[in-house]
Amino acid sequence: MPLPETAQAFWVTRPGEGEIRTASLDPLTADHVHVRALYSGVSRGTESLVFNARVPESEYARMRAPFQDGEFPAPVKYGYCSVGVVEQGPKALLNAHVFCLYPHQSRYVVPVEAVLPLPDNVPAERAVLTANMETAVNGVWDANPRLGETLCVVGAGVVGALVAYLCARIPGVNVHLIDIDPRRQSLAQALGVNFATPDSAPQEQDCVIHASGHGEGLKLGLSLLGREGRLIEMSWFGEGETSLSLGGAFHSQRLSIKASQVGQLPAPMQPRWDYRRRLALALRLLDDPVLDQLISGECTLEKFPALAPALLGPGSRALCHRIAYPDND
Repeated sequence: MPLPETAQAFWVTRPGEGEIRTASLDPLTADHVHVRALYSGVSRGTESLVFNARVPESEYARMRAPFQDGEFPAPVKYGYCSVGVVEQGPKALLNAHVFCLYPHQSRYVVPVEAVLPLPDNVPAERAVLTANMETAVNGVWDANPRLGETLCVVGAGVVGALVAYLCARIPGVNVHLIDIDPRRQSLAQALGVNFATPDSAPQEQDCVIHASGHGEGLKLGLSLLGREGRLIEMSWFGEGETSLSLGGAFHSQRLSIKASQVGQLPAPMQPRWDYRRRLALALRLLDDPVLDQLISGECTLEKFPALAPALLGPGSRALCHRIAYPDND
C-alpha cells in the first residue's frame, strides 16, 4: 500500500497565533526514511519565544531547528521533539520506534542519520522528553558538579527538573530545586531532590544552575552562592533584558557566571563526543517511569493551535505538553 504524499503540520503564522497546514513529502530515496509520527513534545521555553516572536534578529540563523521551514519571526514551522515509527526505509529500521529533531508534523521524510531508535525500555510517550534531557545533560556537563557539593537548581520547569534529577544521582551532591510555585514540591519529591521556595532557599552554595527564564531567578541564583561559587546560566531570554548588581558580593566573593547552550558540546567533551552520542545518552537516561510526571498534558495536533496561546503564553505553568497523532494509528 503506497504511503501518503502529504502530512499535517503546525505553523506559527504570526506572533501568538498558529494553524495546521498541509505539507508535501519528498520522495523517498535510498538513504532516507519515511516516519509516521506518534507523538511530539512542546519544548515550552524555546517554543514560547518562537511562538511569541521574541527571537532576536541576531539569533535567527543560530536558533534554526534542524528541519525548520519558514523564517523567523513568522510564518515558521518549528519544533524538535518528535517520536514516530519508520514505515519505509532500510530494512534494519523498518517498524522501529525512533526519535527525530523534527517539528510538529504527522509524517516526514528525513535522512537515515537524522533518526535514533528508542531503547526497548523507553516508551514512545516518554521519549518526547529526549531533547530536554539532552539539554539537561549538557548543562550538567557545564556545571561539573563535584562529589559532596551543595547545588541549587533555580526553576522547576522541564529542563530545571531534569538537571536536578541528574545532579541528585551524583554521590554526595546535595540538590535543592527552587521554584516560586510551592506546588512543584511534589514533583521535586518524586524526582528525589529537595525543594524550596525562593525565601527558604539554602545559602552558601557551591554551584547554582539557573533555568527559570526570568531575570529575578538569575538574581536569586547569584545571591545563593558562597565564595568562589559558580552559576551556570541555562535560560535563554530571547529579546528580554535583565539587570544584575555586580558591585557587591559578585566581585568581593569572586563569583562566576557561565552560559550553557545545547547547540555546542562543552570543550572538554569534544574530543570523544558528538551530537549523536549525546542524544543516545539522553534517550538511555529516560529509563525511569518517574519522568512521566514531566508530561503535564496532551492533545491532538488538530487541537493544538487553539491551546497554544495559553500553553506558550505568560504565566503558563505547563511542563512538557505532548501532542498525539491518533489518526496515524
